Amino acid sequence: MNVTFSPLRAFKKATLALGLSAIVAAAGAQTVTAVLHAPLRGLDPVMGTPYMFRNYGYMVYDTLLALDADNKVQPQMADWKVSADGKTYAFTLRDGLKWHDGKPVTADDCVASIKRWMQYDKLGALMADALADSKVTGEKTFELSFKQPTQIVLQALSKPSGVAPFMMPKTVIDAADGKQITATIGSGPFKFVAGDYKPGVQAVFVKNTDYVPRKEPASGLAGGKVVKVDKVRWVVMPDTMTAVNALQSGEIDMIEMMPHDMLPMIEGNSDLYYSAYRKQAFQNMARLNFVQPPFNNLKIRQAAMLALGQKQVLEAQSGNPKLFRVCAAAFGCDSPYASNFGADKYGKAQPDKAKALLKEAGYDNAPIVLLNATDTPNVATMSTVIAEQLKAGGFNVQMVNSDIGAWIARRLSKAAPSAGGWNIFATSNVLPEVSNPLGFAPVSAAGEKAYLGWPDIPAIEQTRAALAAAPSEADRKKIAAQLDREVIEQVLYIPLGEFDAITAKRKSIQNQLDAPAPVFWNLTKTGK
Repeated sequence: MNVTFSPLRAFKKATLALGLSAIVAAAGAQTVTAVLHAPLRGLDPVMGTPYMFRNYGYMVYDTLLALDADNKVQPQMADWKVSADGKTYAFTLRDGLKWHDGKPVTADDCVASIKRWMQYDKLGALMADALADSKVTGEKTFELSFKQPTQIVLQALSKPSGVAPFMMPKTVIDAADGKQITATIGSGPFKFVAGDYKPGVQAVFVKNTDYVPRKEPASGLAGGKVVKVDKVRWVVMPDTMTAVNALQSGEIDMIEMMPHDMLPMIEGNSDLYYSAYRKQAFQNMARLNFVQPPFNNLKIRQAAMLALGQKQVLEAQSGNPKLFRVCAAAFGCDSPYASNFGADKYGKAQPDKAKALLKEAGYDNAPIVLLNATDTPNVATMSTVIAEQLKAGGFNVQMVNSDIGAWIARRLSKAAPSAGGWNIFATSNVLPEVSNPLGFAPVSAAGEKAYLGWPDIPAIEQTRAALAAAPSEADRKKIAAQLDREVIEQVLYIPLGEFDAITAKRKSIQNQLDAPAPVFWNLTKTGK
């Protein structure tokens, strides 16, 4: 639609109405509108493992330590010193840290945040077991003391994904009293706009003009978190074609997880491009419920592993072999702890062997409830392929479709599958998380305290404890290889290959960092 427009008349009118400074600011305002992989349906980045909680956390909150692009631990909110005996870590908060309500960040806040985080993260739980004492030594200083010399604290407090150790105000933690927090007071580079929040539809963030970035260049999740846009909008478009059309028309600026089979639509448009972020690459997995039949039976879990094939799942997700990898490693194909154990037993669908093992195990054809989130393309694609493979392997599969919110909620249920529980679900985890056997939640086998599925396998917990206490990298690699074998033998989860994360963008969007989460600091946009 063409409209006759006078820039001078409009400028004068706006200047009279708003004042010169306001109209100049409005003229330079920049908003980035992004479609992320799933809608945001909660505001507590610690009490839950879905990555949307983590993504939200990096917008609003900050961490004491962070991993740079070389996976080295760097100071973020705090610097640290280690005592000569290796048992005590002394932290000092850097200057300029303020909560979004203007109050200073204190050591009391950080100690309270660490204590809360340790209750919900598996690596945090290991750190809690090793912790002897935590004490505040000043307004900006605190100490963590351990029973034995340890390096776990640096690994834990720089944990980049899953349940990352975000710092929160002590008053907010106390008010939550063990429940989910609903306050949105962080100290991070963006502020959450509560009035614009529509759960499952839209989340809006604005630049925190009071945030003081570190002076170092941004690198991974470390360095200076310099925000170069005014506003970020996360919007929901469950239909991928709708999102691609919106990207082409300029209605949105980026799609966080672009389906690989739709990349030709990007390649043919001079206004668009895409980036492959290796630090956001994913390992697929199927997770089984250990507390409900039939997967409380090891042989039936092993039958499921034989039934599933990595290549079929990856081809359905991508179709481009340059963007996915098939391998047996439980902790990632190229990780420091990669192993080829089990390559001869799983990874390729073997339905006949699965059927034979089911017969041997006495499987009674009971329905296997497979949870599927239809509004999350990656989960939906995997679930469809897994259902067909399990059926081919002799399982009676009942797929339960829902949106991502109901999917997340039902996974928490320990009830019988027929009463609102579940038997199996598929998900994907970023490789920086998978490659850390201590920090990767699905490796925990501590029963009620374990990740969803709640396996109770004391031998695995003993191996994890030995890994946490290992004095050298050589020792850690040896113990990690043993842990890899135990994960596969017990079918703690079923690795289903890796694929690269592809973000599609308009060419006006540049300088997005390759980090273990999609972050919006350092990112630039030309035009509004």
